[in-house]
Amino acid sequence: MSTPVKKVPIHLQSAQNRLLIKNGKVVNEDSITDNDIYIEDGIIRQMGRNLIIPGGTRTIDARGKYVMPGGIDPHTHFELTLMGAKSVDDFYQGTKAAVAGGTTMIIDFVIPNKEETLLEAYNRYRELADEKVCCDYALHVAITSWSQKIKEEMEILTLECGINSFKMFMAYKDLFMLRDSELIEAFKACKEIGALPMVHAENGDLIAENAKKLLEAGVTGPEGHEMSRPEEIEAEAVNRACVIANQVHSPLYVLAMTSKSAADVLSTKRMENKAIFGETLASAIGIDGSLQYGKDIEKSRLLVTSPPLRPDSTTPTYLIQQLAQNGLQVLGSDNCTFNADQKALGKEDFTKIPNGVNGVEDRMSVLWEKGVHAGIMDAMRFVAITSTNAAKIFNLYPQKGVIAIGSDADIVIWDPNKTRTISALSHQQAVDFNIFEGMEIHGVPEYVIVNGRVCVDEREVKVVHGYGKYIQSPTFCSFVYDIINEREKPLRGVARTEAESRKHAEQDAQIAKAKEAAAEAAARAQANHTYEKEPKLRLRTFDCIPTLPESAVVAASAKGPRLEGQRNLQDSTFSISAEDAEEERRACIRVKNPPGGRSAGGFW
Repeated sequence: MSTPVKKVPIHLQSAQNRLLIKNGKVVNEDSITDNDIYIEDGIIRQMGRNLIIPGGTRTIDARGKYVMPGGIDPHTHFELTLMGAKSVDDFYQGTKAAVAGGTTMIIDFVIPNKEETLLEAYNRYRELADEKVCCDYALHVAITSWSQKIKEEMEILTLECGINSFKMFMAYKDLFMLRDSELIEAFKACKEIGALPMVHAENGDLIAENAKKLLEAGVTGPEGHEMSRPEEIEAEAVNRACVIANQVHSPLYVLAMTSKSAADVLSTKRMENKAIFGETLASAIGIDGSLQYGKDIEKSRLLVTSPPLRPDSTTPTYLIQQLAQNGLQVLGSDNCTFNADQKALGKEDFTKIPNGVNGVEDRMSVLWEKGVHAGIMDAMRFVAITSTNAAKIFNLYPQKGVIAIGSDADIVIWDPNKTRTISALSHQQAVDFNIFEGMEIHGVPEYVIVNGRVCVDEREVKVVHGYGKYIQSPTFCSFVYDIINEREKPLRGVARTEAESRKHAEQDAQIAKAKEAAAEAAARAQANHTYEKEPKLRLRTFDCIPTLPESAVVAASAKGPRLEGQRNLQDSTFSISAEDAEEERRACIRVKNPPGGRSAGGFW
């Protein structure tokens, strides 16, 4: 099952060699700092002021702009065949659009065809994606049936292919849907191998029953789609999935919630189990679904997706508030684009309209407009929702999702003062319409840097076909499983004898000792997480970054280089000393109400 290593061509290695970003406000999920950033060979090598930089380095002046981790979209469907149609954004066009909007990594879904094994489906997706992607990508795998063989293949996928998340459908009856008994087994299997179970949460049986009644009553238009899948049906499925996860002591990621009711259930369940995570979508926060009930039936069909967009005009703002308050944690796109002719396959029967809308290109812009520019959240929370939380949940952090020394140079330089108007005439996607058509956006990605290469340069898209890499996602993510391990207790009855009491005390002591050992191991791993040691920790499937000898590593400081003798400025890797780190710490500025976040006025 090993996959051939993909080398980055020599001409691209030189193109991404050295880059300095100066004078910007560096935004991570927990701070905004005044730092310059030096990048070499696709990795962030230095941060601070007055950096010692080798010659031949390109400089980007980010004055008046935010410098943020590139977005991670954990929910895309490129080249997916569904309901008799194939989505029109392939892995090239889709990732090109992602990069244009500030997203520097996507996670797509391997959905097996009928009679196709999970491993065959995984290999098919790798063949489709590897030669096309313009940015890094990872994969989830969908479980659309259950058997012992499926369970065995899941383990192989985690061990050999870097898969750490599996999607189960609670909808699409007779196509993808699993029953509760199968969900229980799938969740248990995920827990055994340290993977994260994910669910599309809608009640498939009730949807099928409702759709049948509506068609019999003569309701064939796109409004029937939302009518057959009301909020109550989504909320019930979210609750059921959370209950199953709690009962089997499993983590859970709930995908694509579009309703107030579902968000309320998720945020309530998180009070019981912090290893439950919730995702909503760019489409759900950007527009409401009232157009599905409009008189223009062709436009109404374009909005059909699952779970459906809700006609309640207050839903988008409510979902943004849930994101801001951590009731929900992640914003995806569920980008699954079918053009107008494909949508017309359901012109006489709403159940035949291919489900899906655009969003990968406009995901970050829509959240900035509706969340940050509107004053609901600040730039730090924006970074958490669009990048860092996904990186942590899917065990990509700190390789992705943060601007820090040793992390991948996936960066977006965001201008909060510029505006653009969303239109299908100017977007990068292959689809022939845009659900956000005509929306004016404050805040645009001026530069987008993918693995050190400038792929959006002063808003001009310069992506490279096949430049991205497949990123493995290790299992037993500490961000997820530390919570599970903390909550889990041994099953036992009431201690009614002295011997039973002693046995329980011994069990408690063993658990405490194991937790202490795990905490110490995690602390050691974190302390040892330096760039030089990352090849052992980061589980990459590629080998395009040259490893340098320790003698090539030099120190840089605001006070100048501390060297024994002359140094060639063309030499490579840098590090920062403890003394310089303290100097950098003093320069750090924590902004609780960052400029551009609370008003539409000047930047600072």
